[in-house]
Amino acid sequence: MIFVTVKGTKVPALGFGTWQLVGAQCESAVEYALELGYRHIDTAQVYENEREVGEGLRASGVRRDELFVTTKIWTTHFTPHELERSAKESLVKLRMPHVDLLLLHWPNPHVPLAETLGALAHAKQLGLARHIGVSNFTVALIEDATKLCPEPLVCDQVEYHPYLDQAKVREACERNDMALVAYSPVAKGRIKNDETLKEIGRAHGKTPAQICLRWLVQQNVCAIPRTSRIERLSENIDIFDFVLSEEEMGQIFALGSAKSRLTDFGFAPKWD
Repeated sequence: MIFVTVKGTKVPALGFGTWQLVGAQCESAVEYALELGYRHIDTAQVYENEREVGEGLRASGVRRDELFVTTKIWTTHFTPHELERSAKESLVKLRMPHVDLLLLHWPNPHVPLAETLGALAHAKQLGLARHIGVSNFTVALIEDATKLCPEPLVCDQVEYHPYLDQAKVREACERNDMALVAYSPVAKGRIKNDETLKEIGRAHGKTPAQICLRWLVQQNVCAIPRTSRIERLSENIDIFDFVLSEEEMGQIFALGSAKSRLTDFGFAPKWD
């Protein structure tokens, strides 16, 4: 495993996303991911699977200090009292004294950002999280957040894959010594028939998904692919035995545009 290091924090470059995984399937997938060597597990309050993620973590037998566990506060809990209460509720479900990374899941313009960030920083100061960050923040919101937050923000988790150009957000993260964590890194499976990715994959004996994930980690980006298929778990982690050339990286960058976003809602910010 390789790591992305920001503000002295080492974040495993490849993680396992658990969106839409529930019940016994979620528990067994988390346990198996850890058996394969994953150490970065991502969940969220709105996924309604924190309890199952926690069960899978314990069943694996992996020591807590070897794990990097992320959860995310939902937007309805952004006032100070609510944020602290809901963070503690997440820890009860996970059966953990703290998470490694606590994120604001989406921006919420209805609660002052300074107020929410103050509460997030306080959660860290209380020991509920080792590190804090944001998710789905634009360049402008990143700049505002880093100025307003009393504690360092270590990441922005956003949609990022070969079809979506995120150069502006990536540069903003670099400027502020924040990791970019990519969700939907294989474009929800849409990359599997891409001829460019298939051709590059043939040269390395890899699948389009593995090429995507390698492309991300070579940018010093963390990727958190989500899958419900056990065989995909072992495929996704098998990306550390080859390197993409500059030409290949460029070919993949050329697939991107600002208009290929797959996750968008009415409450989303105005994207870069």
